[in-house]
Amino acid sequence: MRYLPHTEAERAAMLEVLGLSDVEALFDDIPEAARLRRPLDVPGPLAEWELMRTMAERSRQNRSVAAWPCFLGGLFYDRFIPAAVGALAFRGEFATAYTPYQPELSQGTLASIYEFQSMMASLTGMAVAQASMYDGASALAEAVLLAMGATGRTAVVCAEGVFPELVQVVATYVAARGGRIHTAPAGVPLERAVADLPEDPAAVVMPFPDVYGRFLDGRPVAAAAHARGALAVAVADPVALALVEPPGALGFDIAVGEGQPLGNALAYGGPTFGFFAVTEPWVRRMPGRLVGQARDVDGRRGFVLTLQAREQHIRREKATSNICSNHALNALQATIYLSLLGPEGLREVARLSAAKMRYLVRRLEPLGIRPAWPDAPYLYEVAFRVPGSVADLNRHLLGQGIIGGADLGRYDPAWAGLWQVAVTEKRSREEIDRLVEGVRTWMSR
Repeated sequence: MRYLPHTEAERAAMLEVLGLSDVEALFDDIPEAARLRRPLDVPGPLAEWELMRTMAERSRQNRSVAAWPCFLGGLFYDRFIPAAVGALAFRGEFATAYTPYQPELSQGTLASIYEFQSMMASLTGMAVAQASMYDGASALAEAVLLAMGATGRTAVVCAEGVFPELVQVVATYVAARGGRIHTAPAGVPLERAVADLPEDPAAVVMPFPDVYGRFLDGRPVAAAAHARGALAVAVADPVALALVEPPGALGFDIAVGEGQPLGNALAYGGPTFGFFAVTEPWVRRMPGRLVGQARDVDGRRGFVLTLQAREQHIRREKATSNICSNHALNALQATIYLSLLGPEGLREVARLSAAKMRYLVRRLEPLGIRPAWPDAPYLYEVAFRVPGSVADLNRHLLGQGIIGGADLGRYDPAWAGLWQVAVTEKRSREEIDRLVEGVRTWMSR
């Protein structure tokens, strides 16, 4: 389709309506120091074959998980995605489907979302899960806003081990509501920090696992939150939930998390989806969409959008939430992934990952590289204490074709020397041995 620009007469008419003299006036709010004031240095047009060759050359400069073993974690993981996930999810009827406002035309989409909700409710141990969120960060932020709205309070308590990027997103959301985040001091149990807080909080946020890879007991945290009249919010890794006790069984009111590990590619960090599940008392305060099962006049089973607050469309200032997309295609990929694996298959993914991490821990111990919290329970992600610069170690590993773990020191100076490593079911013994050898050569320089 050809691009047909506006004529000069049309531009002049639009500027007149706006009360402006020229197009440049549209950009007066941009500081002069931020303006380029010269044409972009963009090469001239290329023939199609020249463009394809150029882009292929550029892509070969990337170092992807398809070629190099990846030990990065922190909410996003290099997990195996069966080919059937993409083959089914990207069929035309799913890839091009619009919002299912008309149930009589959208039964297939609504049915798949209903299955997704059922799976996530089961996985989290909650009563109801909604139709997915943008990502794990916005899901946590919406959980905190739900708690603030339900309690009328503004204080939020976060465990010290909540992933920093999640906390940054939550801080952005709650600042507009006059809220503030209290981080539990390092070394102080979260339940004690909640009990000692001078004001009653709206929400208490605990991760499963935390940024160090630890799985701590959530029961006393949920009890402490409820004792202060607050809602207990769990931030959970969905694959780990196949093995550990779910948040619903621990007394939490809301469970949220990042859905990328469930059949979604890393894709440079997105798009993915977030999951959001609650206990029964909070169903009507849930953000976003919820698909329910119904019967038509002839008694046939069908699916509809239900419990969707109309204020989210027409009276935004009174809405419980203004989130308006559920990343349905990404959630569909998770639904297919979970259907293919089943409960035992997902448990096997988590078990394999955990067993391989224990192998790595044993291999690194003779080198003096040990978990920062050796007595804490963990599965497949561990923060190791490194004698030196983590950034330097990772550069050394990249030189050997290995994507190392995350440098936690980039988030907090107190975390300098902490190397967060994740091992998934994809990592082979040979790849883990290569990582260990890379660490050994780095330490012996």
